Amino acid sequence: MPLLFNRRQAQTEQAETESVRGPVGKGSIQMNANHIRHAFTRRHLLGQAGLAAIALATTPAWADALVQLPFLGGPNERPMTTAFPQKGAMILQRSRPPLLETPFEVFDKGVFTPNDQFYVRWHWAVIPTEVDVDKFRLAVRGHVNQVLSLSLKDILAMPRVEIAAVNQCSGNSRGFFQPRVAGGEWAHGAMGNARWMGVRLKDVLDRAGVMAGAVQVRFNGTDEPVVSDAPDFKKSLDIDHARDGDVMIAYAMNGEQLPLLNGFPLRLVVPGWYATYWVKAISDIEVLDQPDDNFWTKSAYTIPDTPRADMTPGQTGVKMVPINKMVPRSFITNVKSGDTVRANASTLVRGIAFGGDTGVARVDLSVDGGKSWQATTLGKDEGKFSFRQWQAPVTLSVAGNYTLMVRCTNSDGLAQPDQPNWNPSGFMRNVIEATPVIVA
Repeated sequence: MPLLFNRRQAQTEQAETESVRGPVGKGSIQMNANHIRHAFTRRHLLGQAGLAAIALATTPAWADALVQLPFLGGPNERPMTTAFPQKGAMILQRSRPPLLETPFEVFDKGVFTPNDQFYVRWHWAVIPTEVDVDKFRLAVRGHVNQVLSLSLKDILAMPRVEIAAVNQCSGNSRGFFQPRVAGGEWAHGAMGNARWMGVRLKDVLDRAGVMAGAVQVRFNGTDEPVVSDAPDFKKSLDIDHARDGDVMIAYAMNGEQLPLLNGFPLRLVVPGWYATYWVKAISDIEVLDQPDDNFWTKSAYTIPDTPRADMTPGQTGVKMVPINKMVPRSFITNVKSGDTVRANASTLVRGIAFGGDTGVARVDLSVDGGKSWQATTLGKDEGKFSFRQWQAPVTLSVAGNYTLMVRCTNSDGLAQPDQPNWNPSGFMRNVIEATPVIVA
């Protein structure tokens, strides 16, 4: 049985982390490789002495409170938990493997999602619970000129890059699909935005020397299937995508080490693509000279090859393709469904938006259920793959029921649709979201 996580040990670990953390300036990250290297060698995350393993206790023991999620037809009730190492209050969707959802109010606090409330999603229950950073190695092999075995020190010595990017589960908002579908019943909190720091995948591949004829690159982490005949979780990218200069191997997020549950010590970052490709705790990179036919690339995480990945429930004969680029989304973050808004008073409505695989061009707000729209004011542009904040003043003079709606249009001219899509996996929801309010 795994050891239960000790809160006092967690506080000690946090204090030790803060003692080696580099300064973080508002809107920028000042941490350098020396700070991170120091943190790696001092902390040995969750300790060589076995400070903690991730507790996989029963749900009732973890429930600090209950939260209601706005799903039609239920079940709506979820426990809140603070029992996971390096995590604050999270919505517990599943305990084994951990599926932790970010409470939606977190997204109103800023454009970057705090590490301790950044969502968590693993596929297999056998996940790393501690890491010996001195022994850790990243293998680079396959269709390359030179097989590599890179230590964390080797990685830290390479040129550093940084990018702001949204990490979003393919099934984010699955709980809103009608008819309902199987899978983790997420609300809107299976996403987060961070500043990722690490090295370009291209630089790592160039160091190994990609041979002519390479077609894909496959990535594997240190998580393992529960039973021996289950497929190991691996994902692949086409060689040109892997070498585009945006895909990176991250060792830090938001100026701190990656939390263990978010992929420490290294995770793949694939900006603009769904999180299934963002392999956590990455330990193996294999260059392939033929298309990857492993289960998680060929069969799992596929979508209808139709506009918006849409199909009709029960429809057959639909061609399926691997999920790939994200699509634009936007949310109101400071007004909740059912809130009362004062009549004849200016109310500032605000939220976040992202363009999917490109930037946010505009965000429009409707107060009449989509009959008319007004432009909002966009906040600071943190990069084309990042959340972007928006806001707009609203004055409603007549008492009654209103529906607020927000719509993002990305830099390629793609706008959110007014009708939801449907597919049996519950992937890629990006319909214009509606927030009913009462004016009194």
